[in-house]
Amino acid sequence: MDWFRGEKLGRGSFAQVNLAIPRSQSSFLHPLMAVKSCGASLSSSLLNEKSILEELKDCPQIIRYYGDSYSFENGEKLYNVLLEYASGGSLADCLKSAGDRTIPEPQVRRYTKALLKGLHYIHKFGYVHCDLKPQNILLTSDGGVRIADFGLAKRAGGGGELRGTPLYMSPEMVAGSEQGAAADVWALGCVVAEMASGSPAWRCSDLAALLMRIGVGEEVPEIPGDLSAEGRDFAEKCFVKDPRGRWTAEMLLNHPFVCGEEEMNGSEELRSGDWKMASASPRCPFDFEEWSCSLTSPAESWSVSKAEERLRGLVNVGAEIAPNWSSTDDWLTIR
Repeated sequence: MDWFRGEKLGRGSFAQVNLAIPRSQSSFLHPLMAVKSCGASLSSSLLNEKSILEELKDCPQIIRYYGDSYSFENGEKLYNVLLEYASGGSLADCLKSAGDRTIPEPQVRRYTKALLKGLHYIHKFGYVHCDLKPQNILLTSDGGVRIADFGLAKRAGGGGELRGTPLYMSPEMVAGSEQGAAADVWALGCVVAEMASGSPAWRCSDLAALLMRIGVGEEVPEIPGDLSAEGRDFAEKCFVKDPRGRWTAEMLLNHPFVCGEEEMNGSEELRSGDWKMASASPRCPFDFEEWSCSLTSPAESWSVSKAEERLRGLVNVGAEIAPNWSSTDDWLTIR
């Protein structure tokens, strides 16, 4: 793939992410891509991510992998991994832009179900993500959810080393016990609590004290009181100290909190962080539910009266103040 580096999108612990812009649109299969890059001599985490994403390529809830390459830039050899570009930003961005608001529970349920599908797929292949958090959950332009950043992911089992971000670490991770799929479920509970409250599940600024609270004793994160009874029960199933008693992602997919919730896509989904009510966008000039002109006979044409009525409503004929079609301030971008 022939591409060049675009604007910087962000930077993690191991790599920098930029837009990847094709040099030739006609020969490019994926016009919207991101490229994750790091020095070739420090590419072990990125190589690990690439190999795992290759194996998990068929899951819609996991960021798509498109290829890799090496490049020489500013005198340095870089290793590059080409990925799906999630233009909606991260869930962390979404929470930040919400300010004092929280994500409405119906949206929390939909995001949670998508994350569960992704985690179930990851765990089915024998992997643990090890760093599920809002910064590593990306949103697409149509509201889809993608689990990203597999640099710390590993095969289930084994222990000893700390992996991940302390605020989302499970008790067994902190204690250095065997690290399995249950650790991701604990992290999911932390993410759900954060979506529902707007703040991290643990409120502790001292790292040592935080790790003690997670790894020792029976304390679990506070479950937001604004959650429904179903939501609180869901979080409780995630926040079981003993990983053997914690529900699995597969079990949680049948929990009432997410059971029956469908992930929205296309015109049904709103922009990330925009939770105002909006009607579905039409797909063509005649795609209006209330404008369903019918043919009463094969020779008859579309009903003119219905069309006129609809168009008069759109242009506001007869009103004292005509609409200003040049202004886009109140428009809602769908695609």
